[in-house]
Amino acid sequence: MTDGSATGVSAPEPQTPHPSRGPGGEPGLHAELEAILLVVDEPVAEVTLAQVLERPTGEVAAALRELAAEYTAAGRGFDLREVAGGWRFYTRAECAPFVERFVRDGQQTRLTQAALETLAVVAYRQPVSRARVSAVRGVNSDGVMRTLVARGLVEEAGTDPETQAVLYRTTSYFLERLGLRDLGELPELAPFLPDDIEGLEEQK
Repeated sequence: MTDGSATGVSAPEPQTPHPSRGPGGEPGLHAELEAILLVVDEPVAEVTLAQVLERPTGEVAAALRELAAEYTAAGRGFDLREVAGGWRFYTRAECAPFVERFVRDGQQTRLTQAALETLAVVAYRQPVSRARVSAVRGVNSDGVMRTLVARGLVEEAGTDPETQAVLYRTTSYFLERLGLRDLGELPELAPFLPDDIEGLEEQK
């Protein structure tokens, strides 16, 4: 009877789980962090991520830095940055011209239904805050507003004197795209609204 060395066959080395996978095949810390960071609208603090994932803050901080280094080393089109006391994904600076071209003139030239709804609220309620737009639509509109700003259809118009919230209005490019000379040429909205619209808005 011979051992593994005699037959030239060595015993397999134990496999170390990939950081994105746990020992049982479930998502690992790296994958969990990526999943959360893909849906955030603003930088998330390490302590918040640690609380959500029920992990030590130091472990989460180390994993975030490992991910950031991994993306940079791989030359990915995005990177993970620590800004304003938190972490968030950003488009890599070198790719900015291509992102701008896609947003303004790329294949996604048609606005989504959500974008059209948001643009309509801004057009008829301007100047209006993002919170007000979200209240009218009944859903968070922050991401859609950023898209409209990036596409040059909406712009900042000062701040609300009471809440200090940033206000938004449509741009001259918006008028150009719709073929309007001014906002006075917007069609009347009343025929398309339910009879109790004022009551509905007061409840929001």
